[in-house]
Amino acid sequence: MEILVIDSQGGGMGRQLVAAIKGNFPDFTVTAVGTNAAATTAMLRAGADRGATGENPVVVCCRDADMIVGPVGIVIADAMMGEITPVMAAAIGQSKAKRLLIPVNHCDNIVIGVSELSMSRLVEQTVEQIRALVG
Repeated sequence: MEILVIDSQGGGMGRQLVAAIKGNFPDFTVTAVGTNAAATTAMLRAGADRGATGENPVVVCCRDADMIVGPVGIVIADAMMGEITPVMAAAIGQSKAKRLLIPVNHCDNIVIGVSELSMSRLVEQTVEQIRALVG
């Protein structure tokens, strides 16, 4: 199973996701792609199997991923303070992978009907969803 984790800014969410996914599914390959070096570094330190930074790695890694995990902003062009390019958003949206989008209300993107949960609870729910998808 190839899981692609995408994050931006400081990579805090991505770091928690990578640690939780590797902790629960140690045999899965986790690729971390940050929109900047800080995000990539944080995810690599959390245990990602490999990592890269920038637009082209997002495009390339979306081709082979079975699942893409990240904040909901990864599918919105110009989200995350402009770090998500239109090309990135399109590549993620057009990927054949299952997309597990974490609802966070940041950078003028507000998801209606979603409870405000702690980051740790959102990560737990993401791991539960991965478990349900892989059986």
